[in-house]
Amino acid sequence: MAAEGTGMKTFYIVIGVVAVAGAAVLWWMTKRSTSVEIPIDVVIQASDTAGFSGYYMGSRDALVEVSEYGDYQCPACQSFTVVQFPTIQSRLVDAGLVRWRFRDFPLDQIHPHARMAAHAAACADDQGRFWEAHEAIFLGQTEWSRQRKAAGTFRGYMERLGLDLAEYDACMGDTRYAGRIEASHQEGIRLGINSTPSFVMNGRRYDTRGMTYDFLRALTDSLQQVAAAGE
Repeated sequence: MAAEGTGMKTFYIVIGVVAVAGAAVLWWMTKRSTSVEIPIDVVIQASDTAGFSGYYMGSRDALVEVSEYGDYQCPACQSFTVVQFPTIQSRLVDAGLVRWRFRDFPLDQIHPHARMAAHAAACADDQGRFWEAHEAIFLGQTEWSRQRKAAGTFRGYMERLGLDLAEYDACMGDTRYAGRIEASHQEGIRLGINSTPSFVMNGRRYDTRGMTYDFLRALTDSLQQVAAAGE
């Protein structure tokens, strides 16, 4: 009986140690994901852009492709995403007429959390949930933009979206997409982007006053008529 009691005691000790170790690992992963900083002055590697040119929505065969350069902490970007884009998406993108491309253009001097938000969305993309994260981050802008540290809030959004948090924490912890974000930013600079949201289509830049549903609707209608006339 003494031997059996000693064995059970050892068993429970082992279980306790494993539980404590697991809790410690979970705490460390969570702490790492909420205290990480995304570097700005990063050397862009070839692997940062290999096979990646932006986040796309819509058919490859669409008549029009629009590139949006946005900043997650920009109020005008938030307004466009929440107010205007749903109509563009439902009536033009989902209809196969417009293909949408999003590129990060963080304005670091005035928006200190923009690059962190972009990285959180990039990590969500690893799990196939970029556009859901993109929307959640913009919808919560008034909440996290006022915080001193916003990474924990972003993690909460990802948890509500059902992401694998261990995978997300690892992605945030090693800042694996810092180079991708900076490459996107540099691309915008080369195109003359200096404010957000800005849009590029056929080599021409537009702001939110020019890139509207009515404008895109008229453009796609015109292109459809030209295509029909040539058949």
